Amino acid sequence: MILGLVFLNPCAARASAKTAGGSDVPLFTIAKSENKNEVQYAVHVDEHCVPIAGAPVFAYWRMLELGPTKVAPILPREVSAYGVASQNATSQGGTGGTARVVLHAMPTRPIVVETARASNGACRAVATVTIAGAPAHLFNVYVKLKEVLGVDYLLVRGWSLDGTKMLTEKLKK
Repeated sequence: MILGLVFLNPCAARASAKTAGGSDVPLFTIAKSENKNEVQYAVHVDEHCVPIAGAPVFAYWRMLELGPTKVAPILPREVSAYGVASQNATSQGGTGGTARVVLHAMPTRPIVVETARASNGACRAVATVTIAGAPAHLFNVYVKLKEVLGVDYLLVRGWSLDGTKMLTEKLKK
């Protein structure tokens, strides 16, 4: 099987979608071996690029098999695989902030989301998690599904904090 990867530089400013009073800023994706569709994680930020209080990180399906702009919500039966187990905005500043997120798929790997205003004025965000024993800017988790129901492994990928190398770790389920 050949896997197509999209490498995003999480250190670069990300384009954000405007919402009332703020933006939704992309963070990382979960792709799976079953098809081309992927789960996109993003963070709701206010007009100062601060994660909104409560539950700022959310996920939705990018239905790539239907077209590049097609999206769908995560279904209730999919929350245990792709949903957010817990999260909270941990700090806020005048032009950014942080949130801590734990995914159901990776309960022992908390993710720290940092938001800020980029030099071009857009809000940007990075998601930092430990990969292969080092902090890294997460960009993708690949899920290898078993032939019959279940997960064989997760392949967690991110960029080193200085952006010079990709870190990868295979997590057996």
